[in-house]
Amino acid sequence: MELKRNVYKKLVEWKEKNTGHVLELKGARQVGKTYILKKFGRENFPKMVYINMAEQTGKDFLRCLSIAMEWSPGTPRPEKPLRKALVLFDSAFSDDGDTVVIIDEVQESAQVYNQIRTFAREFQAYVIVTGSYLGKTIHPEFFLPAGDMDHMIMETLAFDEFLDVFGARELYETIDLFGKGKSEDYEKLMGYYEVYQKIGGYPAVVVSYAEEKNPDKCFCLIKDLMDLFANESKRYFEDIVDVNLFQKLFNAVALLMIQEKQGIRDLVSELSKIAYQEESGRMTKRMVNHAVSWLQESHIIGYASKATDCDYKQIRDNGRYYFLDMGIAYCFLSRTGAPYETVKGLLAENFVYLALKRRIENTSEIAGAVPWFSSYEKINGELDFYVRSLLDYKNYGIEVKSTDTGARTARKLLEDGKLDCLYLLKGGTKGGIAEGKIFTVPLPLADRIQFKSNKRGDS
Repeated sequence: MELKRNVYKKLVEWKEKNTGHVLELKGARQVGKTYILKKFGRENFPKMVYINMAEQTGKDFLRCLSIAMEWSPGTPRPEKPLRKALVLFDSAFSDDGDTVVIIDEVQESAQVYNQIRTFAREFQAYVIVTGSYLGKTIHPEFFLPAGDMDHMIMETLAFDEFLDVFGARELYETIDLFGKGKSEDYEKLMGYYEVYQKIGGYPAVVVSYAEEKNPDKCFCLIKDLMDLFANESKRYFEDIVDVNLFQKLFNAVALLMIQEKQGIRDLVSELSKIAYQEESGRMTKRMVNHAVSWLQESHIIGYASKATDCDYKQIRDNGRYYFLDMGIAYCFLSRTGAPYETVKGLLAENFVYLALKRRIENTSEIAGAVPWFSSYEKINGELDFYVRSLLDYKNYGIEVKSTDTGARTARKLLEDGKLDCLYLLKGGTKGGIAEGKIFTVPLPLADRIQFKSNKRGDS
């Protein structure tokens, strides 16, 4: 089964722009980066050179690079050894715009990663580097090629990509946000959302569900993926003394999502307390901080920042963690023992977080580097998400899983002029408009809401 991925279109756009930079494609393990890059290479270039630094092709290329760089004292330095190494590796290599060089698992070789600047400045061929553990490249032996790289992120399947597997993407893209569609269509989308919130978007998991409709098998696949991630990550660490560190942190993030609502000042310290229950001489805060950073760099978890009183000038980073895949979120939230309604509410919040994160990464519509939530000190309340629009420079609030009598803080922020508009995202609703500035939208359509005052609805 071939999955249609949104990133493919962005790869084509990158080729057409021809910036002269090396493209770095980031993303979690097993999201399909290698597959989509090979597909892109085959379909858009007469010639593709693929090198995987974690496999034999990587060893072969390093050997070619060593030969190309050979030099004896008193003789001229070799000219353009990197180009020569590619010719040695693939005799058909031609340095022109008809060729793309794809270097996979580039974090396995600092020597190759440090050639990125040369690729960008001396090559006519397109060059793409990728890897699942690019967090390793922050180590001192890796040279940061600032100004010579374009960046792109590939996550697990978003909800619209998920719907495409079941032939429902067109319905999702065209249905009215505010209740003018057919009731059965909204119910159909909500049914797909109920599945997606539990199995998420890892390609292998989605394919398994599409073929067998077995959620339990999907749950096992997600657990296997996380075990694989934890085992593979260990070799990048020198200071991990507890082999179960990542498993404990996954569980701790889930518990933290349940326990806190106002934003915790020191998330790393709080995670340490939850994971280990008591101070441990074997596990330091530095180790936990290292592991948390690794989870972020590996695209397993992300964070939201806190805005006080919906003020874009009062932002504090790392206020709350979320999982970057709904299946992972469900896997660990469901293990906490929290009531299902609590888990369901947090999954809805995580779903909207991912929608906002994609909007920030792929457009210039929203202020900030990550999604924001907000507190309202006046009433000691909290708003699920706060958006500062770069389209009309107004403040938008988003309240998830709200009831008609809920969202007290959100409504007060609107009443006091801290917000210009409020979205209430709910499951089991066709949508509607109330009071002119309050818009009720079905939860599965979170990706389609707009942050522009003269227009509501899809883009």
